[in-house]
Amino acid sequence: MFRVLAVLPVLLVGLATPAVAQNQVKLDNGLAATPPMGWNDWNAFGCGVDQQLVEQTADTLVSSGMRDAGYTYVNIDDCWALPDRNANGDLVADPAKFPDGIAKLADYVHARGLKLGIYEDSGTHTCSKSGGFPGSLGHEQQDAALFASWHVDYLKYDDCNVPTDGQNVEATIARYNAMRDALAGKGIVFSICEKTDFGVPNSAWPTVGNLWRTTGDIHDNYARMVALFHTNVTLADLAGPNRWNDPDMLEIGNGGMSDTEYRSHFALWAEMAAPLIAGTELRTMSAATKEILTNREIIAVDQDPLGAQGRAVAQANGQWVLTKPLADGSRAVTLFNETDAPATITTTAAQTGLGHAFDYQVRDLFAHTTSESAGQITAALPAHASAMYRISPNKRLAPPHVTVGLSSVDAANPTTVTATVTNDGLLPAVWNQLHLTLPAGWSAQPFHDELIPVVPANSSRSITYQLKPPAITTPLPTDQLTITLNGKQSFTEDLHRPTPVAAPLKTFAAVDGTTRPQFGQLGDRLAIIAAGADVSGTNNQYGTIYQPQGLNTIGTATTQVTQQQNRNASTKSGLIVRSDLTKADASPGYVTLEVTPSKGVQFQWDANGDGQLDSAKTVSGVTAPVWLRITRDGTAFTGQYSVDGATWNTIATITVPSAVGPEDVGVFTSSHNKYVDGRADFGSLTVG
Repeated sequence: MFRVLAVLPVLLVGLATPAVAQNQVKLDNGLAATPPMGWNDWNAFGCGVDQQLVEQTADTLVSSGMRDAGYTYVNIDDCWALPDRNANGDLVADPAKFPDGIAKLADYVHARGLKLGIYEDSGTHTCSKSGGFPGSLGHEQQDAALFASWHVDYLKYDDCNVPTDGQNVEATIARYNAMRDALAGKGIVFSICEKTDFGVPNSAWPTVGNLWRTTGDIHDNYARMVALFHTNVTLADLAGPNRWNDPDMLEIGNGGMSDTEYRSHFALWAEMAAPLIAGTELRTMSAATKEILTNREIIAVDQDPLGAQGRAVAQANGQWVLTKPLADGSRAVTLFNETDAPATITTTAAQTGLGHAFDYQVRDLFAHTTSESAGQITAALPAHASAMYRISPNKRLAPPHVTVGLSSVDAANPTTVTATVTNDGLLPAVWNQLHLTLPAGWSAQPFHDELIPVVPANSSRSITYQLKPPAITTPLPTDQLTITLNGKQSFTEDLHRPTPVAAPLKTFAAVDGTTRPQFGQLGDRLAIIAAGADVSGTNNQYGTIYQPQGLNTIGTATTQVTQQQNRNASTKSGLIVRSDLTKADASPGYVTLEVTPSKGVQFQWDANGDGQLDSAKTVSGVTAPVWLRITRDGTAFTGQYSVDGATWNTIATITVPSAVGPEDVGVFTSSHNKYVDGRADFGSLTVG
């Protein structure tokens, strides 16, 4: 465990006042005194929006308690309109998707105490990959009047398909000013979705919109979420009532991150006074997702009327201390462990901007408990986790602020682990009952339950456990240890025990660097954890365990995909052949045979020798576990699959003219999302 009293020299200038200078010119239409909260369909549904989805989501916002927690906007994103305007030049809602029209839908939403939002674009067409729908360029007054007649309350305004002469800073601002002016007096929140494609500084937007995108699009991936946080956290001077930095919508509940990472996502967005626009399927959300999204104490931080955005007052090696002044004089403090290892992060009341006091009240906004501190605030955090507190001078008696964490686990040889209890309070912490929860097959000395009778004020006490792990029975095993304090506070650490790949096999990952590929081998069994946008066309992103030059001009490669993590309908795992697998964007002789979660078995090849897969044959209805085989005869390759390992079905025999001489051959996986790792397990790889 790494303990840090973060000391990055970030100045505490202006923490007692709103984060925007008093002379900042701004759009002051009074429509977004606090950051907007609501729901948008895009992250979970893309172009699959329709009237039924919007109506049922509005009902869910009410029945789930989300409306009463502050989520009031129900926002329709792209793909709601017909491809062409009508004879009068008006936008038309697609009647197949919205048979009752947008105005009646707005009435439905309003009747439930909610507001309706809609999407448009400042260019000639919207951003949809299906060709786009009519944009508002040259129609700003007409479209704004139409939206007002439909009783729309919120406009998200994108910036795609802009004419060549409009691709500069001045023209971009002018396009948005045109819609701002058209919306004047109509009671419609203006959400700017220009993503700095043409170099417009974020400082240009407070005079134009109520909120503006400060980043590119979010993805349901921890690395991407953190990258957007890094950008947005530096822009606190721009934020305040009616003007908000927008690092994009919430991905909470969409499945690409753990609940620990989703809690950090929510805490960071609230600390930064970001709009809280849920982007998930609310009708079937899990209890954990609902708990995160409806945490009213954290929502209160986001919605605080002072309107200050939280700032980083310390950051050392991915360990963050953020503080946000609140209207009642207290501070919202978020301690965030960005790193992949557990860490103990410590700050002080003085560092967060509070004045001197004899004692401080610490309200834990996740645990909903109150404790006292003499001035130091400590959190033991697992990888990617956050703690969030509201800190103020103490006004009532409370138990001391205590945290518990685990440290000193060596993944390669996990024989010891230390549990540490830290007391930040003025009072001693008594009767500290620890319980260590072990994975199946593990044992520990001392026994699971241990007592630390007293931890003095402003001190720590530790117990070291001797661990005995079981034998490894699978490649890349992942186990968890959990320490619990007094049955209430717990800390969990993942144990990834390596099972290195042995010669003659090698490993390679063609990914963009935002993920951390892992490879494992145990006997004949192999496992890969890797991301990758795809293996098709210009996409050459994969993780592979391979045998260099293993497939001769006449030969066969066989594997069994025993299991595959379903990251996308087009996640791909199977066999890969290439002249040089480490030259992912250029090497010829390229052939893959893979299984997908929903699109069957695919046989792909490079027909023209440019190093890209441009041809394919597919057999639908097949999923893992499945056996796959590629047989090579010179430039001819035959792809086969078997569901039982005995009866083989031929997909096709194809020709790859650029396959000359022996080629690299291996197993691979590509998650179909360059920001999200996926796991695939293989029974064996045989080449002959």
